Amino acid sequence: MSTSTLITAEEYLLHADSGRPTELVEGIIRAMNPPGFRHGQICNTIGRLLGNFVDEHECGRVVSNDSGVITRRDPDTVRGADVAYYSYETVPRDHTPDGYPPGPPDIVFEVFSPSDQRSGIDQKVNEYLHAGVAVVCVVDDRGKVVTIHRCEQDAQVLGEAEEMTLPGVLPGFVVAVSKLFA
Repeated sequence: MSTSTLITAEEYLLHADSGRPTELVEGIIRAMNPPGFRHGQICNTIGRLLGNFVDEHECGRVVSNDSGVITRRDPDTVRGADVAYYSYETVPRDHTPDGYPPGPPDIVFEVFSPSDQRSGIDQKVNEYLHAGVAVVCVVDDRGKVVTIHRCEQDAQVLGEAEEMTLPGVLPGFVVAVSKLFA
């Protein structure tokens, strides 16, 4: 499904549900394939591990289920993050936006789906970083690796035997990469 007229993020938020997952890319609604069971399982695991840590340390919120992140304006792009973390500095504790938050999340996790192409994931990573996301973690079940991207730094690839930490963004968070694929 696509539109011939460019729409804004605000118009997209109110757009009637087509019954298929979509994203807004440069003002045009683009249909996406629904991800499979394994993708959902990995997203849930990430959300649970990250969410438990965030709740215990009372430092922010974790969202999932393709919650919208505005990565570009004029024309607008809204990407559906698989899992995202917003610190209370980014979205204050007493504020729960009905629509898209005014700023980017601190961390985004993107999980490869069977239909994903490397070029599409790379584009999303670049959009997230350009929009101000501090850390983008790409989780690849096929290779059993997590690639951590930060602005103006080389990507860090972690295998199953390693631990993932996110210092500077989520101090104290440590998880064995293998747990993401269990």
